Amino acid sequence: MTLPNPIDYAVPGFVLLILLEIVGTRIRRRGEFDAGDAASSLVMGLGNLIQGLITGGMVYGAMILVYRIRLFDLPWAWWVWGLLFLGDDLAYYWFHRLSHERRIWWAAHVNHHSSQHYNLTTALRQTWTGPLALTWIVWLPLPLLGFPPEMVLFQQGISLLYQFWIHTELIDRMPAPFEAVFNTPSHHRVHHATNPRYLDSNYAGILIIWDRLFGTYVPETAEDPCRYGIVRNLGSFNPLKIAFHEWLAIIRDLRGAHSRREILGYLFGPPGWRPNGHGRTSAAIRAEWQTSREGTG
Repeated sequence: MTLPNPIDYAVPGFVLLILLEIVGTRIRRRGEFDAGDAASSLVMGLGNLIQGLITGGMVYGAMILVYRIRLFDLPWAWWVWGLLFLGDDLAYYWFHRLSHERRIWWAAHVNHHSSQHYNLTTALRQTWTGPLALTWIVWLPLPLLGFPPEMVLFQQGISLLYQFWIHTELIDRMPAPFEAVFNTPSHHRVHHATNPRYLDSNYAGILIIWDRLFGTYVPETAEDPCRYGIVRNLGSFNPLKIAFHEWLAIIRDLRGAHSRREILGYLFGPPGWRPNGHGRTSAAIRAEWQTSREGTG
């Protein structure tokens, strides 16, 4: 069965919501838009669509190959869709977490965090290199279990649709029961923040329960307003720099590597890893922050 890509039908809605957010931002004086930043995000989104047309067949083909050796034959039934919803969301959590914890995947994901603003255009600042970095392999267990690839790809689209609306500062909090179960603007603002308290947390796609379960949940606090961007901000709206700067940094580090350990560390260690152990990783930044808090407490 062929299913449509839900993102294709959502584009007009994206445009309308962005325009409404711009108006709401000016009225409520909450949040911020920068024309250059927003334009860069839109170009990144367009580039993501183009690379999807180029690499989509590769990803689909890999899923088909795995599906041929599936462990179970799952029907197109409502309960299968329910299981797929949970399976896809769990796969997204681990894809997202590994994209922050392993540098080679961070290089494909960092562009999404490179904006120093947080609004709906940021949601469109998507990767150009993710498929080539094989970030889709965490979804292969789903067709192996028997979920048809068409269902998996459709559910991935639904997940991306959901995540669009949480990229905003106009919504403070949702009702408490919703906040307890689902990913929300508050939870995702924390994920995009560079404050030491918030670094590398709240990896949720749709359900925040995975972060609560695996110990990566951090709540947003009024005492520590979110600051957006990356640890070393680019200072550029150039889409090419946004898309490839971390890949170029990896190449420079690999050229200077002196051992297999250093090569593996630069590729698969956490972003900021250095052979001498003094790199500015998220763990090191958080530790420094915690030490300073205890020293002033």
